[in-house]
Amino acid sequence: MNRPATSPLDRQLLAALRSSLGPVPIALVLRNTENLPNTNSPIIGTVRIADRSTLLAMVMNPELGFGDAYSAGRIEMEGDLVRSLECVYDSPGIRNWYWRLRSKWMDWAQANTRSGSARNIHRHYDLSNDFYRLWLDEQMLYTCAYFPKPDVSLEDAQEAKLDLVCRKLCLRPGETVVEVGCGWGALAIYMAQHYGVSVKAFNISHEQIVWARECAERAGVGSSVEFVEDDYRNATGRFDAFVSVGMLEHVGLENYPELGRVIHRAIGDTGRGFLHYLGRNHRQPLSVWIRKRIFPGGYPPTLAESLQFLEPHNYSVLDVENLRMHYARTIEHWLARFESAFDTVVREHGLEFARMWRLYLAGSIATFRVGKMQLFQVVFAGSRCQSMPLTREHLYTPDREETDNELWTRATY
Repeated sequence: MNRPATSPLDRQLLAALRSSLGPVPIALVLRNTENLPNTNSPIIGTVRIADRSTLLAMVMNPELGFGDAYSAGRIEMEGDLVRSLECVYDSPGIRNWYWRLRSKWMDWAQANTRSGSARNIHRHYDLSNDFYRLWLDEQMLYTCAYFPKPDVSLEDAQEAKLDLVCRKLCLRPGETVVEVGCGWGALAIYMAQHYGVSVKAFNISHEQIVWARECAERAGVGSSVEFVEDDYRNATGRFDAFVSVGMLEHVGLENYPELGRVIHRAIGDTGRGFLHYLGRNHRQPLSVWIRKRIFPGGYPPTLAESLQFLEPHNYSVLDVENLRMHYARTIEHWLARFESAFDTVVREHGLEFARMWRLYLAGSIATFRVGKMQLFQVVFAGSRCQSMPLTREHLYTPDREETDNELWTRATY
């Protein structure tokens, strides 16, 4: 069969795309026209592009063009998808003027107002519980796990994360906790079951709230945990501790001052708090493709940005930890489970949806591996808080024989 003749325009477009990508060790192929990188590194992947219009879209916006074309099957990747994406993310030049214009427009269109937050959360978290059950752990934790040993299972790592959060907060029986953005409720239930606290948890995802209430009843803590289907800005009451896991990246910078006021209203000057969130080392918008297709309204803040709303209320930052590589490992587990359930996802949601989520998970692994994304955990306390221990021993020796009374006798905060 005769193959189409090589087109000068095709070569020019491939060269323009190469210029955007830089010398990444990835081959670009459009029909019988090939563009190879100017590098001595071995080729780790090949991008096979279906047609000129797809190539043109990638030249205009490599990030959005590639994401949509891969999802639609107009691009096929040969080789290691995650490793190829790592190389692309390490390249500095894939974001052009069109990307910046589109990103600014999304900042406005997906603003996390009260109504905007509801729309954004619905698009991501209300896809269906059955979808997330295919690849999350049994407790439906859709946040970074904690791997005390590299070879522990995802279930054990998520359990370890829940306990780490509780230890960082130094929870004691009889205390009260407010949680904002509680997901499917695993942390609130764990705090009540294992630490004897009462929890009031807020979430605007209807499907997650229904699931969480049913789980709390089955776990026998329905009277200790109240799941409230409402915006975090409407949280009321006074509590000993505040906790937020995986929500700050949904809030938006413009809403941080109000979040600070919500926290101070909840725990005042005597309480303590915990934040667990996606972050950056320097200020940068989230991927346009991810905001358009997966995670509308998302913005991972820098550490400095995330602490700004604590300063006006004189909160002391007591502990900061970065679990970046723990999140890469977590998503590796998710992607493996997703691939095992790929045919089911296709059957229930369609091939384009399945390919879109495969790319999202693979790209997320890559961003954490190369350090483009961070996972911060921050512990803070009010100026009159008297209930934090002197050392971090309680974080890493949870099976010690020391009694709670002995621990709190040594507290200085």
